[in-house]
Amino acid sequence: MAVKSTLRRRLPVAVALLTAPAALVLAGLAGIGALAPIWAVAGTLAVALAVLLILYPHFAHVEALRRYIEALRVAGTSDILPKPPAGRSPVLAPELDETVVETARERQRRRRELEAAIAGNEMILSNLPDPLIMLDRTRRIVRANPAAEALFSGNLTGRDLISLLRNPALLTAADAAVAGQEGKVVEFTLHGEIEREFSARVVPLTTPALDGTVAILSLHDLTAARQAERMRADFVANASHELRTPLSSLIGFIETLRGPAREDTEARERFLGIMHDQSMRMARLVDDLLSLSRIEMQEHTAPTGSADLRAMLESVVRGLELKAQSRRIGFDLSLGDPPPVIGVQDELAQVFQNLLDNAVKYGRTDSKVRVTARLVEPASDPAARRIGRPAVAVAVSDSGEGIARDHLPRLTERFYRVDTARSRELGGTGLGLAIVKHIVNRHRGHLSVESEIGKGSTFTVYLPLASAAAQDAPSRRRVG
Repeated sequence: MAVKSTLRRRLPVAVALLTAPAALVLAGLAGIGALAPIWAVAGTLAVALAVLLILYPHFAHVEALRRYIEALRVAGTSDILPKPPAGRSPVLAPELDETVVETARERQRRRRELEAAIAGNEMILSNLPDPLIMLDRTRRIVRANPAAEALFSGNLTGRDLISLLRNPALLTAADAAVAGQEGKVVEFTLHGEIEREFSARVVPLTTPALDGTVAILSLHDLTAARQAERMRADFVANASHELRTPLSSLIGFIETLRGPAREDTEARERFLGIMHDQSMRMARLVDDLLSLSRIEMQEHTAPTGSADLRAMLESVVRGLELKAQSRRIGFDLSLGDPPPVIGVQDELAQVFQNLLDNAVKYGRTDSKVRVTARLVEPASDPAARRIGRPAVAVAVSDSGEGIARDHLPRLTERFYRVDTARSRELGGTGLGLAIVKHIVNRHRGHLSVESEIGKGSTFTVYLPLASAAAQDAPSRRRVG
């Protein structure tokens, strides 16, 4: 229908235009009597017919070429190409057809490459972990990647940068970049429910983009790095303080024993006892520091062996029975027959040694420390779902004074104590729970803490099952 429509509209006009010169000549000859009118009309019709016979296949072929190019456009980047037009035009050179077809195919190929490049750039932009914002000459946001929209909670397109970030140094750097000046790096703090620190880099584009982008603002979150720096500084300060205190005591008592108390037997015995306690405190602190350092070095490497939780827990409890009896505290074990878990026996023993020792230290006199074990599945337990496989949850509960909720997030920090004086009095180094956290992390497990003032605390360690146990997990029921 398109070919017929084109022929009907354009072919008659072309035939008339090409026939007109001959018709005028024949009419002139008829006018001067050199040619009979009937022959002039017949000649005109013959010329028109000849022109029609020549132009018809030409117009039909041109229309076929047009339809072929249109089909290529509709096909887009499809691998299935339309069939090239058949036949030849009596007017156009044969090479023209081939040129049109090759040009159309090259255009389609380049379009496919361009769309692939655009899709690749879109994917890269969408998956950039750092927020990226594109600015026009008026400092308005042309576009932002998902990380930026997640950071500022919403669609950012069309908004002025000042509606997001009000840091004067950053806004000045952005104004300079959109004006084509040199890019700058600005560090600033983003206030909110959680205070975060960022490094912002604003750079101008050498050539403005088609969408109007003239500068790019990228943000890099420095919060974790700054917190790590502060933690390292705090660690050094705390370790120095923890070692300095017993050292000062030892030096003071040694000087006293060498001086005024040299001949005082009673004072010497009392001072030597205190010095022994302080030396043991330093020894425990050094041991814990070395243990923590060793665990952190291995934390990125998951263990491959398996551990028997029941035998391990019973062994740890036996080792703490005398200490517990001195405070009239008993143990209530409900372990059942827990399956093997992935882990290093000695490291997991250290985890439960610390947890049970804390439960004995901070539990009330004439109370019990409860130890339970149960199997948990990812489908029904958030902690197991976080681990990504079936696990055994071992819970250690005491009946102590409990821990205020605001202390819970910081319990596993190095040297963090809820009650510093009591912890030191009981021989704690402030590193026990930090060691527990890092060992559990190395075992790809999870540690949770629940506590209520006046009722006690529960520390639960989730450990993934060993491979053989994990395969049989669906057929097992709750342990203990």
